[in-house]
Amino acid sequence: MLDMVKARLQSFGYEIEDGDETILNFCIQKVESSIKNDCNVSSIPDGLVCIAVDMAVGEFLTAKKTFSPDSIAGLDLDYAVKQIQTGDTNTVFATGEGSQTAEQRLTAFISYLLTYGKGEFACYRRIRW
Repeated sequence: MLDMVKARLQSFGYEIEDGDETILNFCIQKVESSIKNDCNVSSIPDGLVCIAVDMAVGEFLTAKKTFSPDSIAGLDLDYAVKQIQTGDTNTVFATGEGSQTAEQRLTAFISYLLTYGKGEFACYRRIRW
């Protein structure tokens, strides 16, 4: 999963730095534990891998934003999705329209990465006895 997370970060214009791998591994373990506990499974189901990757990227970007904001200054959020509509759920980002600051766009994007797809956990949830 580490390679998938690195590739996803690079797709957003982030260049992996020395020391990032330790943080990435922690973020991946945190997300895996969260999904395993929420679904009561021993491994991440194949259908949740992409969601887990995005959640790990969101955790990583949150840590970077908090502790080293200069290292993510080069992220290009102009290519982020403006609108996603699935059924009755609608997510809109005002990216590139000047209505939000770069920090507000980054915060909205991180929030999206951390929360999108959590509804799909129910498909893989097992009952605890």
